[in-house]
Amino acid sequence: MRTILLTLTAVVLSVPSTWAEEKAVTAKADVKVTITGNDQMKYDKAEIEVEAGQTLALTFKNIGALPKAAMGHNVVILKPGSDIPKFAIGGVANKAGDYLPLDPALAALVVAKTKILGPKEEETILFKPAAAGDYPFLCTFPGHFGIMKGVIKVK
Repeated sequence: MRTILLTLTAVVLSVPSTWAEEKAVTAKADVKVTITGNDQMKYDKAEIEVEAGQTLALTFKNIGALPKAAMGHNVVILKPGSDIPKFAIGGVANKAGDYLPLDPALAALVVAKTKILGPKEEETILFKPAAAGDYPFLCTFPGHFGIMKGVIKVK
């Protein structure tokens, strides 16, 4: 129990809690990109390019108006070659875990992620790919992955 509490405390303390802290985190990035998601289940960007070793600050904004319970969105970046349908279907029953798979083999495919966001919410994550490749990203809210997806091309 104590280990779980210490781990949770470390995670909470490592997440930027204010705008100033988030700005400091993004200042460390080599590349800054903003992606929006809307009520039509679409990202405004389907492709992002970065160089291997560069740190990408990816800000995701849900610009929709529908409630989070009906139309929440996130961005989950996976390892190159990941099976997107298998990954997305594997998490469909995990509402408490932002619809991420509980299967350890599928969970290991995640390299970076935002939480599920409601209308007008945003979150910034950092992603530093060490190797070249095509890193797919998707929304894990049930039913969204078929059209709400893209790729980060790392050269």
